[in-house]
Amino acid sequence: MDVYLHVKVLLSMILGLGVAHLLRGVARIVQHPRKYTIYWVHLVWVLFLFLYLIHFWWWEFYLQRVAQWTFPLYFFIAIYATLLYLLCSLFFPDEMDEYDGYRGYFYSRRQWIFTFMAILFVADVIDTFIKGPDYRARLGMFYVIRTAAYILLSLMAVKIRNPRFHAVFAVLAVAGEALNILKLYLTIH
Repeated sequence: MDVYLHVKVLLSMILGLGVAHLLRGVARIVQHPRKYTIYWVHLVWVLFLFLYLIHFWWWEFYLQRVAQWTFPLYFFIAIYATLLYLLCSLFFPDEMDEYDGYRGYFYSRRQWIFTFMAILFVADVIDTFIKGPDYRARLGMFYVIRTAAYILLSLMAVKIRNPRFHAVFAVLAVAGEALNILKLYLTIH
């Protein structure tokens, strides 16, 4: 059996749980639109996570080029995927009774959300190094600037409660992810 195929099965299961969690959360909003007040910034971040999850599964195709798999490498990839799932679970909690809607929930959990987000982007840098120098060179400066900005803005978002800051960050994150996909990942080389 191909080792990468074995790794991909675990990745697919964890990522599938994350996508299912996001879709279930959005479906709850559609099914019960008056139950909890929606917040557009929250939904933009949900869109970002959905894009990132799908994109993650796509770019992990490059892991098939890893010549020697070790348990620490396998464990790291599993943790990276798990971080994504945990972020998905933070955006749609099981219970919302103690909150007035998604706006209140989002700001009350922003420290957790953006701490995990910063860790996620650091994991992305490690993942990029795992894939080798040719892969890193192909990404170029856009990747470096995008990832550094995501990490810095995530760390700032832990402390900043300002709705304008969070709105701009959310929109920039979705735009940055869409641009990244269009610039680098429309096809797999």
